[in-house]
Order: sequence, then structure tokens, then C-alpha cells
Amino acid sequence: MVSQIHVAMRTYENDAKVNLVIVKGKGKAFCAGGDVTRVVLYILAGHWTFAASFYRRQLMLDYLLATYKKPLVFLINGIVMGGGAGLSMNGMFRIVTENTVFAMPEVLIGHFPDVGASYFLSRLPGYYGEYLGLTGARINGVEMLACGLATHFVLSKDLQQLENALCELVSSDALTISKLINKFIYSGQTNQDNFHERLETINKCFCKETVEEILLSLEEMNSGADKWIVEAISSLKSASPTSLKIGLRSIREGRKQTLELCIAREYIVCSHVVRGTVTNDFFEGARALLFEKDKKPKWEPSQLCRVSEEMLDKFSAELDDEDFKCLQLPARSSPSTEARAKL
Repeated sequence: MVSQIHVAMRTYENDAKVNLVIVKGKGKAFCAGGDVTRVVLYILAGHWTFAASFYRRQLMLDYLLATYKKPLVFLINGIVMGGGAGLSMNGMFRIVTENTVFAMPEVLIGHFPDVGASYFLSRLPGYYGEYLGLTGARINGVEMLACGLATHFVLSKDLQQLENALCELVSSDALTISKLINKFIYSGQTNQDNFHERLETINKCFCKETVEEILLSLEEMNSGADKWIVEAISSLKSASPTSLKIGLRSIREGRKQTLELCIAREYIVCSHVVRGTVTNDFFEGARALLFEKDKKPKWEPSQLCRVSEEMLDKFSAELDDEDFKCLQLPARSSPSTEARAKL
């Protein structure tokens, strides 16, 4: 699928008759993410580079879409998680509905928020990106709009009319497209108070330097009255300690890096994860949640305090393996960046 989408998108980008591209899911979800089960099976039956090859192709596609030379309109109606977020979150127009559910739950299966997440999560208000990336929390379309993950909120019943109108548009001008979409946005009340109330507490807790301090801060804030705090604590205690520390470092580094650097760095970390260089938590998470489904992963190391800085440094280093090659992204200048600035 990744390879076929890549070929199609390159074709559309170079076709003078194409003014814009609409991307939507077929079914109840937009995209629930990569097929982790199959990735793990390929590694176990063959070689770690099978998974690395898939990630390389996926990241190349994410980069193409993020730097696309024509306007991209993502109709995100339903679940958008993991790889689905990588496809869409760096796009120009990200339209959500009352059915949309976003999450980056990678740390819960021994992985980390990748597919460009260190770039788009780190650019959310305050430390909201750390909250989403470390807890795997699910948020709805209204919350996505409030935090900037989405650009427009449209009711699902109006999506087909919007799509028809976009197809009749004979323009690739971003402002013209934006004005058209604005005609379909939901004009009723969308209560964003929930997001703004949470953000104050999130900033106080997730600004801390370490995962240990974040967890301690949440526990000090926890009175039992706020369900989301209870769930955040539970998620942090359930996730792979190594994944949590990789994820926090990745988002913090991403805040200071370009998209290109974020993606190239994430590929190195991903390669270590699927190779099992430092830990086998990715395979243990897959066993516990996807294969045997006992939901009782035995992480190693099992405690945050046992995940050292030296271990984390190994994830950032290029692999000492003859089968590894760094991800070289093609030079691309995208007019969409300037158009986004105008919007």
C-alpha cells in the first residue's frame, strides 16, 4: 500500500491537470496505522531489515506528502493513529469530524511515536505533544482542532458535498481552497473548554525533564476527580519504560529540528527498535497485545530508573551493521510551506 500510494502521489504531483489531491479512508477509519503484526512476523521469519525497509518506504511517503507541491486535503473521518497520523498531520488541510479519533499509542507496544511525530507533536501548544506521545491518549476532532492537529471541523454528513465542491474547483490556490472549505465548517458550538482546562495541568506536569518527574507530578496532581489524569498515570505505568524515555527525548529533540532531520533521526531509532539492539520490548509488546493478547508485557528493563542515558544514546547512534544505511531524503522545495504561512 505504501509503495502504491507513493507512486500515485508522485504521478498526481507531476500531472498538470491535477490542481489538488483529496486523501480519505475507505471504511470506518481514515487509517489506524501500520500493520505491526505483519511487520513482527516478517522479522521473526526473515530478517530485521524487512521491517526497516518498510519503515524507510513509509517515511519517504510521509516526507513526500509533507512537502507536496500541490494542496492536499485530508478528510479524516474516523480513527487516525500511528502511521495514519504520519500520512496526514503534516498536510496542508486536515479536516476532521465528530467521528474522528486521534492517538499515538506506540509506547504501549514497546515502540515510540515515529512517522514524523517528533516534528508535529513538538509543535503543539505547550507540552501537549509530550502528553499525547507518552500516554497514547485518544482525543476527538474538537480537541484536534483546538490543539492545531486539525485545520477544519466539518460534520460527517457534509463531507460528500465538500468533496464534490472540491472536485469542481479549478484552482490550486491554497486561499481559494481554504475559503471553499470554510463554507462547510460546522458553525455550531464546539466546546473546546476541555482542552484549555487540561492544558494548564499538562504544561505543569509534562514540562519536567524526565519521565520519572512527569509521573511524580501527575501523581501529586491526582485527586481522583479528573479521569484523564488517572488514565495518564495508568498509561505511563503500563508502557515500556524504554519507549517512554525514547519518546520524550525524541519529541524534545524534534522541537529544535527540521522535519527532514526528525524523519532521518526517527529512522535510525526505528532501526534499532526492530533490530533489538538495546531491548526486545517491541517484540514483547507485540506478543502481549497483538499475538497472545494476555495484555501483560514483561518489559526489560522493567523500571524507568533502570533505563540509563547510555542506553538511550545507543538508539541515536548509527547502526554498526552492514545491512544498515542512513535514510537519505531527496531535496524538495515545497510551495505549500509558504501557502501554509499565508493561511
